[in-house]
Amino acid sequence: MGGRVVGGPSRRGFLKGIGAAAVAAGGGSVLAACSGSSPDGGDSGGSGELSGSITVWSWKNPAAELKALIPAFNAVHPKVKVTVQDIGNPAIWDKITISMAAGGQGLADVLHIGVDYLPSYIEKFPGGLADISKLGADKYATAFAPGLWQTVSRESRVYALPWEANASGFYYRADLFQKAGVDATALATWDDVIAAGKKVKDATGTALLALDRSASQADSANLFQLLLQLQGTFFFNLDGKITLNSPEAVRALTLIKEMNDAGLVLDAQGSPGQPGYDSAVKAGKVAVCPNPAWYGGYMETLAADQSGNWKLMLPPAVTPGGSRSAIVNSTHLAVAGSSKNQRAAFTFAEFALTRPESQAGIYKNKGIFPALLKAYDDPAFHAESTFFGGQKYAEVFLDELSKPSVPTNYTADYARALKVIDDAQTKVLLQGADPAAALKSAAEQLAQQTRRAQV
Repeated sequence: MGGRVVGGPSRRGFLKGIGAAAVAAGGGSVLAACSGSSPDGGDSGGSGELSGSITVWSWKNPAAELKALIPAFNAVHPKVKVTVQDIGNPAIWDKITISMAAGGQGLADVLHIGVDYLPSYIEKFPGGLADISKLGADKYATAFAPGLWQTVSRESRVYALPWEANASGFYYRADLFQKAGVDATALATWDDVIAAGKKVKDATGTALLALDRSASQADSANLFQLLLQLQGTFFFNLDGKITLNSPEAVRALTLIKEMNDAGLVLDAQGSPGQPGYDSAVKAGKVAVCPNPAWYGGYMETLAADQSGNWKLMLPPAVTPGGSRSAIVNSTHLAVAGSSKNQRAAFTFAEFALTRPESQAGIYKNKGIFPALLKAYDDPAFHAESTFFGGQKYAEVFLDELSKPSVPTNYTADYARALKVIDDAQTKVLLQGADPAAALKSAAEQLAQQTRRAQV
């Protein structure tokens, strides 16, 4: 769930690649030795004016939006040449890893990084990312959605500025719920969702939601992760200890088992944004999509013929009165530790991510939801959506992002955690395994692989 369009299959291979690269680089020591460039960087011409060249690595839509900002940036900083490169996703992760393992050789100055990859770069390659607190980043500590600043920082160091914040939405087919005589807005918990799903299937023949039960892709446990985060926990706690054997984890997987046992789960390969899952949505085979914010704009093109039938609300709580807010993934802009022009690099990231007008423009063009709370003052976030039946659907996410959110510690072992969780979920859904037993085994396996303690 980490990056908006992070390729699922790449996550399993990423751990092996980054681990091997770290070993080849002496565990990051080579990079640390080569990344001692001045944070000022570049040529100030003796007047403090920024100058020189910087390169930015991103992918597809975000890269296009960063390129579009260059003229406005150059109106303020005319002596800085900015080159934005669309590296592709997931290709960017391998490219960053290889460059960091080579002591920063060939690495761009500004790096677009998903929340699930950030800890690996920080932990495997000390010095690979610049501490931007030295460049003035600290003044933005309260500017972003709660919980995100702790995600991009470690103690007094700050490694990135938050860009995209994908809170989870609960997209539902209002027409199907109406046909089943169910008031979707009254669903307060996931127990309510299961009960409603049975009525919807009886009345319409439509499954409640889609899951990749055989875990063909590494993002197969997205719903499990959401149910954990709604309970204020994750795969790891903030100390890096494994929490897969917690009561919250057992409750999450038990709910998913109940949906599956009731025949409410449609088996679809892949995750949101991938062909198998998207085909099910497009064909009208599911009544609910518990997906991140970006999926709303994506659905408008994917299922255009269903315009007016979909609505959105906050995801129901797991326990009565519990949280209905979860930031399930995010992306960030970081400055490479090897950059020779760190100040210009940070200034460009700052221009893109801390100015409300920059973020509002990006949302209008590509539907990317910003982490910057001030951006939501723009009228674009309060416009009615035809696809969502006239609903001001962006306001749902604004409400969610403004609420307290527990910082998420992905750690450098997130890819390993995904694998054992996927396997545990598959055993439960396809082999009838007990959720508590499956998670106990998964936690023990992860502890053995990573040498991390369990809670």
